[in-house]
Amino acid sequence: MISIRPHTNVLVLTGAGISAESGIRTFRDSGGLWENHRVEDVASPLGFRRDPRLVWSFYKKRWEDAQLATPNTAHLALAELEQKLGNNFNLITQNVDGLHYKAGNRRVWEMHGSLNHCYCTNCEAGYSLREINLSEDLPGCPACKGLLRPDIVWFGEVPYFLPEIEEALKVCEIFLVVGTSGAVYPAAGFVMSAKLMGAQTLAINLDKPDNLGFIDHFFQGKSGEVLPKLLAEWYQN
Repeated sequence: MISIRPHTNVLVLTGAGISAESGIRTFRDSGGLWENHRVEDVASPLGFRRDPRLVWSFYKKRWEDAQLATPNTAHLALAELEQKLGNNFNLITQNVDGLHYKAGNRRVWEMHGSLNHCYCTNCEAGYSLREINLSEDLPGCPACKGLLRPDIVWFGEVPYFLPEIEEALKVCEIFLVVGTSGAVYPAAGFVMSAKLMGAQTLAINLDKPDNLGFIDHFFQGKSGEVLPKLLAEWYQN
């Protein structure tokens, strides 16, 4: 029996699948390319050092696409759940598109960074992309004129909010995974940690995730179709 009450501590992990239903391409294809670019060219510190113009061109386009995207029913269902649970709700996302914030979620840990932000490689000052001159091939820091870079966690870099996530995994009673393949670490290991800590583990995805062995209940299908119905069934005042 799955039951969520106002006092239930719920931790959610979302991945590319939930954003794909809003038209966002956030994952590599079968050839290992990321929107026709080699991952190491556009999503690694080495790629940025080698060709920062290419990297900025790539992320400007992704940011523009994200600005046009709208949250789908799965995003909205999670925002509604946060409203009901308050401090008993936390959301980890592997996505960088900001759609959870657009939907109304506020208790969000963007572990892989955000397309909406950048920072200076010299003085480390942070900026919204709306604050900087995106007409420049290489946007410069307004404070020190240093080179800005997208605030994205690239391959070989440490994801954000790991200490906060670790603490949340210790106390959650329900760990809900939405739209992830269960193949990308460290996020793929969170469900194992939650289960070992005693949480009930649930997952929704189009395909069976790689870490299915640590999931108590798996629901196959589109998150926008499945998640709102399940949350309506599970939540009890």
